[in-house]
Amino acid sequence: MKLPWQRDADARAQDGRSPVELPEPSQEVSVAMPDGERLPARVAKREGDELLILMMVPAKDTMSDAELREIVLELTSAKGLVRLAGDAVLEDRDLLRIKDLHSVDILQRREYVRVQTSRPVLVSIGGRGHVESSSVDLSGGGMLLGGLEHLPVGSQLEFRLTTDADSPPITGTGRVVRSDHNGRCAIAFRSISEGNRRRLIRFLFDCQREERRKGLLLETENGN
Repeated sequence: MKLPWQRDADARAQDGRSPVELPEPSQEVSVAMPDGERLPARVAKREGDELLILMMVPAKDTMSDAELREIVLELTSAKGLVRLAGDAVLEDRDLLRIKDLHSVDILQRREYVRVQTSRPVLVSIGGRGHVESSSVDLSGGGMLLGGLEHLPVGSQLEFRLTTDADSPPITGTGRVVRSDHNGRCAIAFRSISEGNRRRLIRFLFDCQREERRKGLLLETENGN
């Protein structure tokens, strides 16, 4: 006689899905909402391939079936950032049940490498106009900005990051997670569209390639 989780694994194998590694109870995760916002959460309970997720930031009161189908659970593993989807039910504003989980894709950790680069950034706090700033470094999950010494930790903001004069700015929202005595603020992204995130990651890859190219040129010149 097979246990329920074994029968679930057989069913996934029959419909062509490969088994996924699910997070453990109490593990911290993120819930990616349809509008791009990522809510911090924790696994409250695990039963077979079903998870009960406790969200640290409550979702809105009601969500349509279409919105629930677009929810993605994100967690870190040895492979990188794992993204899982399934049949989601909002049992309460801060309680989400997801079953029949399957892998959406895996974003390798190298996508979140940090690159030192100075790029113009417009920051808005509560829609009260824009403050001009510039990046000190960038990653797929956030950025370090200069000239924002007036912002306390916890401040929520909107940003417009310009990576290329010929491309539209990368936009999203973030939160100040720390600051230093030099007036620099570390910003963690709260919401950024998948398209904007991938544009940012491509830009970071381009920066890395350029840094390696310059390094090789310098080594060649020194070698001569």
